[in-house]
Amino acid sequence: MPTLTVFTPTFNRGYILHRCYESLVSQTSKDFLWLVIDDGSTDNTKHLVESWIQENKISIKYVYQKNQGMHGAHNTAYEYINTELNVCIDSDDYMPDKAVEKIITFWMENGSDKVSGFVGLDATSDKEILGTSLPVNLNSSTLFDLYQKNGVKGDKKLVYRTKLTKKYPYPIFDKENYVGLTYKYFMIDKKYELLLMNEILCYVEYLDDGSSLNMLHQYRRNPKGFAFFRKELMKLPFANKKYKYRQAIHYVSSSLLSQNKKFINESPNKPLTILALPIGFVLYVYISSKTRTVAG
Repeated sequence: MPTLTVFTPTFNRGYILHRCYESLVSQTSKDFLWLVIDDGSTDNTKHLVESWIQENKISIKYVYQKNQGMHGAHNTAYEYINTELNVCIDSDDYMPDKAVEKIITFWMENGSDKVSGFVGLDATSDKEILGTSLPVNLNSSTLFDLYQKNGVKGDKKLVYRTKLTKKYPYPIFDKENYVGLTYKYFMIDKKYELLLMNEILCYVEYLDDGSSLNMLHQYRRNPKGFAFFRKELMKLPFANKKYKYRQAIHYVSSSLLSQNKKFINESPNKPLTILALPIGFVLYVYISSKTRTVAG
């Protein structure tokens, strides 16, 4: 059994998925399995992946499912993964030639069951690091603290122990397809820290059809998922009051979008939610006005 599973959720990305595949074929270490979760594609994705399986250049497993969104695809991936480590490489991203080798080597030299995994860097195709590098004075940290206390910015590449990522599945809401992926990571943060690795593990490109560039519309289409996410963040034991207040504002606006009249009673922090009502309502009006075309 390989050490690492590289999993790729994909939806109608047949036109660009080849780049991820080609980067995996070029890896200096083949100690991995590529797991492709096809989240209901209607394009040529299935044909493409099956042709790559026939080429037999790398180990590939293909799983098709009805469209559930990114978090639903992650749920499915974690059901199938049985390697020690896993890393998500999105369908529009790709890996440097030595990325798998660096992942395996770093883990063999530093990994243990006392940490959840490690965090590396994402970069553009021009090798420009997204946001900031990781703090050089730290060996480990929770993901939450990296961003909230240590000033880290930009997307990073997370390599987790599979045993831990099988916990805390994302909820699936009817007719919605978005829940923030960091929900799972922050749950893991409660017990474990991540090791820090200042190495580029992934090249990233944000496409026009990607969720990162359509967040307001995601917000409007998936209010129950957003409300769940914000409610869970309000419960985090290591978050300060200012952070929880921001989550309460978003919880209010998402609850209003979903027409949930019981949201105050369902809040894990009723006083903070009541305090967030005015700004939450303003945010609700703003999102509603900006996304009228996706109403209903």
